[in-house]
Amino acid sequence: MKKIVQEVSGEGLESLLGERVAVWCECYIYAGVLTGVNEHDILLEEAHIVYETGKLDESGFKDAQPLPGPWYVRTAKIESYGRMS
Repeated sequence: MKKIVQEVSGEGLESLLGERVAVWCECYIYAGVLTGVNEHDILLEEAHIVYETGKLDESGFKDAQPLPGPWYVRTAKIESYGRMS
């Protein structure tokens, strides 16, 4: 039997700590500076909820509304994420 076993830390969400990110979730898109990550949540500072993206190859979003204070997003709802330009 062949098995691949490898544990790597500092990849995925952890590698984006301190970066401005966009997080696509089941119902909404969130954007902000990723300042915290744990098993269940991520923490966004300067957080926005995105109602209209506009062209994705341009910087910023067409309609992104600020959220009050720091904002938490459940990791179970995240579908994809990445660094914003």
